[in-house]
Amino acid sequence: MTTWEYATVPLISHATKQILDTWGKDGWELVAVLPGTEANNPVAYLKRPTGQQ
Repeated sequence: MTTWEYATVPLISHATKQILDTWGKDGWELVAVLPGTEANNPVAYLKRPTGQQ
């Protein structure tokens, strides 16, 4: 059975692709993007199997 670890990452509108590419290279998969506490800065929710670094 796969177990997961999760991360939340604030996204900056002018660097969203760079931020997601960086996390993706570390094995993180994007699950969702939801509004953050500030309207202009959404939050990305990511997951990856535990033990992967």
